Amino acid sequence: MPAPRWLARANRNGLNRLTKFIAPWAPGWAVVIHRGRKSGKTFRTPLWAFRRAGGYVIALTYGPESDWVRNVLAAGGCELQTRRHRYEVRNPHLYRDETAAAMPIFIRFMLRNVLNAPHFLSVDVVRELQPAH
Repeated sequence: MPAPRWLARANRNGLNRLTKFIAPWAPGWAVVIHRGRKSGKTFRTPLWAFRRAGGYVIALTYGPESDWVRNVLAAGGCELQTRRHRYEVRNPHLYRDETAAAMPIFIRFMLRNVLNAPHFLSVDVVRELQPAH
């Protein structure tokens, strides 16, 4: 079971306000820029993402039912800002991996032993957008 929903809400109102400033440039962090399915509003969600074979793998610490995941799946992609670069990403693929094999060792430990979060979203990089500032 991924982290509880109440923690996700608390993070959205607290911790995410801080991590959104470091996520665009810190190693292992990224910001998913996505549009709401119903509201059409643009959202920025900080998270763990790692470059892998032509794209990125994103750890779903709150599970596949998170609004941002549903928005990205419905849209067929999003923008990803990481390490001071912005990418258009497409072909989101939701999958489960109990071993967290695509993650670095420390993140793998956290996902498997602390958060119990076995879900991931892989995306393909389509192109690099204007450099992020």
